[in-house]
Amino acid sequence: MINLETPKKFRMLVDQAHQVARQIFRPNSRRYDRAEHLYPRELDMLGALLDGMNAGGGGGEGAGAAGVRRSAARSDEGNRNSSNLSTVLGTMELCWGDVGFLLTMPRQGLGNSAIASVATDEQLERFKGKWAAMAITEPGCGSDSAAIRTTARLDGDHYVLNGEKIYVTAGDRADLVVVWATLDRNLGRAAIKSFVVEKGTPGFELVRLEHKLGIRASDTAAFVLNDVRVPRENLLGDPEINVDKGFAGVMQTFDNTRPLVAAMAVGLARACLEETRKLLEQAGIELDDDAPAFAQHAAASEYRRLESEYEAARLLTLQAAWMADNRKPNSLQASMAKAKAGRSCVEIALRCVELAGPLGYAEGEGGNGLLEKWARDAKILDIFEGTQQIQQLIVARRLLGKTSAELK
Repeated sequence: MINLETPKKFRMLVDQAHQVARQIFRPNSRRYDRAEHLYPRELDMLGALLDGMNAGGGGGEGAGAAGVRRSAARSDEGNRNSSNLSTVLGTMELCWGDVGFLLTMPRQGLGNSAIASVATDEQLERFKGKWAAMAITEPGCGSDSAAIRTTARLDGDHYVLNGEKIYVTAGDRADLVVVWATLDRNLGRAAIKSFVVEKGTPGFELVRLEHKLGIRASDTAAFVLNDVRVPRENLLGDPEINVDKGFAGVMQTFDNTRPLVAAMAVGLARACLEETRKLLEQAGIELDDDAPAFAQHAAASEYRRLESEYEAARLLTLQAAWMADNRKPNSLQASMAKAKAGRSCVEIALRCVELAGPLGYAEGEGGNGLLEKWARDAKILDIFEGTQQIQQLIVARRLLGKTSAELK
């Protein structure tokens, strides 16, 4: 395996994140998987702790899913390791413990990442300390964000939003929801904008909580928006519709959050591999780091192949985050990381269940016997923030120089 050394200034943060995962996330993982929709009260005290980790990482680096923002790197700084890289490193550690817990950490929602990515300084200050979810998906619109039907109409000092949103992670528990809506359906992608909607706003109604295959510690909500009036200063990014630019400003959110989801998948894949290695060694199967895979037991050889898939996903994720820190366009790398990590995580989780046999398929307690749960948790990481197929399409367009109209 390739071992890239963690930057010195991030080592304490990464160690703190791992301790949280080991002492809080992992031991309570099974309990909240069984008690879906029950809020993990253990996270209340951790919310403040994680806020401190984000503030104390050196230059505003983050440990959870929030705090992702393009770094204002100067040309004379050379290579810069900043908030994006530290956040994916922290996310990997926390998701080694439990993905659902990370997704329901107070003030660490994907909506927080959206705000951090494109908000003005005034908006950052106004929404500081708030927990934000992100609402993109609709009943008739999944991975094709340009097909959004929720509308936003300017009326004086407010936008009036109407539509329906589903699969909103942490939607019930969050203080704010970043809602994607169109200013003009006839103008396609260019008219898509994101709006910060505060919970309790008249017309913004929670209609149900979903029952899910995995990540059950995290709530997933559906909303209806009926004449929801949102102050115009709650629009994120440029209010003007620029047909030439398309919705690149809104899509910048994905360039920063897709590496986060990839980091979640990398953390979960590592948990599966470590547990499986322990079980294989207990069964007397030797994993020789110096011997070629073909010269080892068939189970050991397969394990080595899974390790290589994990390492490739990890390196792609670190690359996408590093590029964001250094103000390099990373849309291609973000999609490559998300595609590779999502697919590899699912494969690794399922193959580890198979390699472990009955021990992988059965439920267990505490930090043991979680392979079957991790296999269920893994699938969503290949779906949300853009499915595997959408990521491959984006990568193809970037590599071939094709537009969305030319390559569908």
